[in-house]
Formats: sequence, C-alpha cells, structure tokens
Amino acid sequence: MNSDCDRRAYWTGQMDAAFDFMEAVRVYPLEECGEPMASLRDLPDGVEVVFSDTLRNGRHPRVYAVRAGLHELFLGAAREMNARGWILKVEDGYRSPEMQRAQSHNPQYFDLILQKTIWELNGKIPSSDLMLRRVSALIATRCRIGTHVSGSAIDISVLDRNTGETLDRGGGYVEISERTPFASPFVSESQRACRDAIDAIMRRHGWIAYPYEFWHYSSGDAYAEILARSARAARYGAVNFDGSQITPIPDEESDALLEPLEFYNVNITAALERLGMT
Repeated sequence: MNSDCDRRAYWTGQMDAAFDFMEAVRVYPLEECGEPMASLRDLPDGVEVVFSDTLRNGRHPRVYAVRAGLHELFLGAAREMNARGWILKVEDGYRSPEMQRAQSHNPQYFDLILQKTIWELNGKIPSSDLMLRRVSALIATRCRIGTHVSGSAIDISVLDRNTGETLDRGGGYVEISERTPFASPFVSESQRACRDAIDAIMRRHGWIAYPYEFWHYSSGDAYAEILARSARAARYGAVNFDGSQITPIPDEESDALLEPLEFYNVNITAALERLGMT
C-alpha cells in the first residue's frame, strides 16, 4: 500500500471522514460551563515548556490560553514529558473568531490544501464545495467546529531536551499530506512509535487527539466527548476572549460559515495564479 493510487484513496477517505466528523460536532450537545481562561505560560518551577514565537497568519500574536479546568491537565502532560527528557512545545492555543477566519485567508494554508486536493483529483481543479469540505477538515470553517475558539485545544510539537530537535512524527507542524491523519499508514515504524508515545502521555492527562491532524489535542469539547464516546455534553463551546473575560458565542453565530461558498471560488482562482497554474 504505497502507490499514488493508494495514497489518494487514503487521503480522500480520511478527509471525507473528517468532514463527517465536523458535521457531527455541529449538532453535538453543548452545555457551556462559562469557565474562564488560564495562561499556558503560567508555569510552576521545574516545568519546562516552550512556545512558538511566530505570528498567527503573519499578523496575530498567538494566545497561549486554555480553559482554567484544563491548565492542570496541561501541566501534567508537560511534567511527564520532562521526566522522559522531552519538552512540550505549544504551537497554538486559543484563537479568536477573527484569527480562525484568517486561517482560510492565509495563502500558506489555502494553497497547500488546494495543491493537495488537485493531486487528489489527478490534476483536476476542485469545485468550491469540495474545497470548502477540505478546508473544514483541516482548518475549521465555523467557530462551532474550531475547538481552538473554545479554548479547549492546543497544537503541539515535542522536542528532545538534549538536542533541541523536534521529535520526528512523520511531518512537522503543519503537515498537509497523507501523513497528516494520526493513524496514517504512510509513516515509518519509528515515526508511528513516536506518535503513539506522545499520545499515550497526552491521554493519561485527559487530552484526546483529533484523528485527522496528529498535532491537535483537545479536552472537554465536542471533539473529545465524541471521540471518547462519553455520552456527556461538551462543556466548552466557542467563546470570545478579551484577555481577561470570556463571552460565549451564540449557537447560531458560532455555527455560521466564516466565509460563504463564493469565497472559495474567488480564492481558488487567486491561488492558481499564485501557483502559476492558470
């Protein structure tokens, strides 16, 4: 199972499953608990964590915060990684609706997803509807399905403390390929073992991996409750966070598309021009 045909079939199946998962998230029961945010940078002595210093989409400072009830879970995972000789690197935390919307506008991400979708279609240009589905799976096109907006998700890498090198999980942050899903068969045995070892630590501390991106973990939101088959309502939903207080986003607003379908028509054309594919 290593031909282009196999890889395309796997990618298509995973992305279709990811979109279906997002549709399930949209209707999953949510009982917002109103819990405030806590800074991930608030670290006790002896806990070593590093944070990405790049701007989100080239213009937004990253907001390293999660709901207060998840802070100790975060510290627990960081401590266990330190004990193993690793350092947890947080790539991203909370995103405002504006930051989430900007993801789709970022040529870095849009162009990567478009190129991969064209590859998936054997060179054909995708419809705007298919592009919406793929962006939904990999970026999130509604606040309701973007758990960073809930303050309940973190994107992570892990470093070797001795060398400072990023552990090899079969791709970096962000990888857009058939290696992106957590259970991808297109990674080596050592890369699989690395993913599994990191995941075991995160799970022991209450974090659940999003199956379609190996770097994304969440807790207490619809993703986590669905994947754990808990039958519990999600307690964290989309919120606005002003740096001190949260304001829950009403259901209808949080479930609205951040960009209309026409956005994808226009941006497919623009991306093709950028890529020299017109």
